[in-house]
Amino acid sequence: MAQLHPIAKLENVLLSTDGSEFSEGAVREAIKLSKICSSKLFVMSVIETNPEFAAIAPQIIEKEEKGTRDRLENVKAMAAKEGVECEIIARHAESPFQAIIEEAEKNRINMIVMGRHGRTGLRRLLMGSVTAKVIGHSPCNVLVVPKAAEISYQKLLVATDGSKYSMAATSEAIGIAKRSGAELLVISVVPSETASPFDIVHTEMQHEMIAQKEFHEGEKNVNDLLVIAKQEGVKVEGLIIEGRPYEAIVEHAQEKGVDLIVMGSHGKTGMERLLMGSVAERVVGNAACAVLIVKI
Repeated sequence: MAQLHPIAKLENVLLSTDGSEFSEGAVREAIKLSKICSSKLFVMSVIETNPEFAAIAPQIIEKEEKGTRDRLENVKAMAAKEGVECEIIARHAESPFQAIIEEAEKNRINMIVMGRHGRTGLRRLLMGSVTAKVIGHSPCNVLVVPKAAEISYQKLLVATDGSKYSMAATSEAIGIAKRSGAELLVISVVPSETASPFDIVHTEMQHEMIAQKEFHEGEKNVNDLLVIAKQEGVKVEGLIIEGRPYEAIVEHAQEKGVDLIVMGSHGKTGMERLLMGSVAERVVGNAACAVLIVKI
């Protein structure tokens, strides 16, 4: 059983829900986490609308708002049963993600909890666009919970590539593991294809040199983190894997029975102007367990 406060400084948690089946895991885990950490829980839903539609169809908006408030009250009742202080927020907005970010900033939220898809999300997409935009713009960490995922804080996985984003994630992961008594799996993925299609053609020897350099960098990153984790009294295992980064992370999380993946929003090759790196996006979209995206 997890100890108290697996995540530090978690005074205020914001749960964003649209009442769909995709929010069920997020609702459950947000309440559980708020109870464990004695956090105040803010539960919000955004009614997507615009002034023109509101003017010509006020009765539809009114009906939608009543349904939204009823769903929020149900979540508040669930939280109350667990002794969690809860405040509900219903917002009308043209841009749902912007409303979520505004509420996070206004209420000094320490973590946003969301489902992977939304009411309008197509299953073929990796994740709903609102979730992706919230992760990209969030002022705080974002916990994405698939419908069936449950977090026990027993086994965590953190991926490192030596970037400032992954260093922030590993620091968070070590802290969570230390406070909850979890086992920590640290992995570094050496890409199996070291050259992009746009690179000039490398000789076989050059490919080997690049691969060797990537392997040694990965090995150093993992070993450095093993030392830090052990100093903190965390039970830790390190792996260097060759393959496609997001596939290796998702597959090893599944194989090792990981219940939470912790990672940065970008990697060392990610352009900071992008909302989120492609590895983070694909891990969030494909992992069976919850994923905590650590912001810096």
